[in-house]
Amino acid sequence: MEKRIINPWKWQDERSYVQAVEVKNVTSTLYVAGQAAVYPDGTSSNDDMETQLKLAINNLETVIAEAGYEAKNIVRLTIYTTNTAELWPQFPILQEWIAKHGLQQVVTLMEVVSLFETLKVELEATAVK
Repeated sequence: MEKRIINPWKWQDERSYVQAVEVKNVTSTLYVAGQAAVYPDGTSSNDDMETQLKLAINNLETVIAEAGYEAKNIVRLTIYTTNTAELWPQFPILQEWIAKHGLQQVVTLMEVVSLFETLKVELEATAVK
């Protein structure tokens, strides 16, 4: 697999994403459904944004690993939140996770009216091999 990052500017570097990723010679692609703060028994978290974000990241990593992929090969990440203002102070958690895996992914952030039950944040990803 070959990845080429396209960044016409530098300002996105501080925000932990890239403008475009071109991927060639891919052997497989994994499309991961939105992962949120849902416990292994299927119970949705009632916790604060920080706790929910950490659990959503953990669930995303679990699905990717179970599929035989690596988080470092995420090329697209979509973040859904019910409250962007509440998510922003927690953004360093996401940035640390991105740096830990050396990700260079495109990102879309969307504030939505609601997510399932009590959920506040959901992470949807595409990974390649």
